[in-house]
Amino acid sequence: MTQIYYEQMPSPIGPLFLVADDEGLREVRFELDRRPHVPQDGWVHSPPKLAEVRRQLEEYFAGERQTFDLFLKPLGTDFQQSVWQALTTIPFAVTTSYGQISQQIHRPKASRAVGAANGRNPIPIIIPCHRVIGSNGTLTGFAGGLAAKQWLLEHEIKCRRHG
Repeated sequence: MTQIYYEQMPSPIGPLFLVADDEGLREVRFELDRRPHVPQDGWVHSPPKLAEVRRQLEEYFAGERQTFDLFLKPLGTDFQQSVWQALTTIPFAVTTSYGQISQQIHRPKASRAVGAANGRNPIPIIIPCHRVIGSNGTLTGFAGGLAAKQWLLEHEIKCRRHG
């Protein structure tokens, strides 16, 4: 059985619950997330196992990091994995639409499915689903809430201007 590790960390958008195994980061959960914030049976609280994830997130929130260099292990379908991989190519402080992502993965009629996969992204911030907005420029759903999405986008724009 795979050993699962967890850690909780503060952030400017609320507490983050980090989940990993020996192969990589599996999840980042928000306080508002519908997934539980309590460890499941057999999970081990291990700040050392998640220290690098925490350090890189702290650097991001401090405006000192624009990309992440972590081993990621999000669990999902092949389609979800292709969407999440496409999300990792969105540059810092740049937004895109579900339609643009569907074009990028060569599924031009799959905008809604892309939106659903975006909503199921288990590693937000690091897999930057917050950078996907509606085609009309409006903010759309986000596991951490729209206020957190707005904060992340504004944070990135501010860091880009001052960086």
